[in-house]
Amino acid sequence: MDTTILIAGVVVVLALFFDFTNGFHDSANQVATVIASRTLSPEVALLSAAAANFIGAYFLGTAVAETIGKGIVDPTKMVGISGSVVIISALVGAILWNLITWYFGIPSSSSHSLIGGLIGAFFFGWGPQPINWNKVWHIILIMIASPFVGLIITYIFTRLTLVFSQWSTPKANEVFKKLQIVSSITQALSHGTNDAQKTMGVIVFALIILGLYKPPEGHITVPHWIIISCSIAMCLGTALGGWRIIKTLGSGLYKIRPIHGFASQTASTLIIYFTAVFGFPISTTQVISSSVMGAGAAFRPKMIRWQVAQDMAVAWLITIPSSGLIAGLCFFILSRIFK
Repeated sequence: MDTTILIAGVVVVLALFFDFTNGFHDSANQVATVIASRTLSPEVALLSAAAANFIGAYFLGTAVAETIGKGIVDPTKMVGISGSVVIISALVGAILWNLITWYFGIPSSSSHSLIGGLIGAFFFGWGPQPINWNKVWHIILIMIASPFVGLIITYIFTRLTLVFSQWSTPKANEVFKKLQIVSSITQALSHGTNDAQKTMGVIVFALIILGLYKPPEGHITVPHWIIISCSIAMCLGTALGGWRIIKTLGSGLYKIRPIHGFASQTASTLIIYFTAVFGFPISTTQVISSSVMGAGAAFRPKMIRWQVAQDMAVAWLITIPSSGLIAGLCFFILSRIFK
């Protein structure tokens, strides 16, 4: 078998496995509140989220994939098998960090782990020159700002919801349950739109490096088989669910009620979807988790277990450097093998 085809196969398999772990890891973000509020059973919540993830990934655009595919490093400057070793190292670093944080039940960001893996592998493999640092800092700035935006918007939205529902009867809880079902589906749609596209971009990047795909001049498009493959991988990962993280988000922060779930899911949906439309690969984990905190804080700040929130924030901060270092170590090992 031609070495180039073999390397491409390894990259595609690793990328789809990362996509699977992304869905597995991030399923908690999408279903924890709807399960914790007893609006849906775990099985129904996971299956509906998986289906919505597939639809979002397959039908709702590829702007984020184009950002990953050419925004961080221009793939035309990194040709050949040595460039693909960088991609493999980045994926391994991201996958390992996802598995580590899943094992300990930490809702870290799969997006951060992938970005960190790419930056670490590129840096150790090619030095700082090929990296588009302006774009990288732009992406990181959006990632840092998005959870604060999520918390503030959800806080305001929840307060408004409370104002309009303060004279309602206990039956309002049933209304919020129905609304939460809708908002949980729209949130999963936006998640698929943003997160699955990152893997699509990595695969396209690798194929360009290996000379197996030449996109139209000045514009990266994603082949159909990559879109369908990544959509299926994300869907399967979500369906299996990361139960350790579901427990942290569903009961670790505070006692979640339907109004919390509806408010946090609605706000996070809007943020994730609109950033995906403009091609920003934000951390959906951060946005959803901070939105859950914003909904709780709107009721009473003391009801939130801030120590748990602090632990989550620490995990967010260390994800990019940690996955970057793991990816760099992987490159060091693989570069010795593929001399």
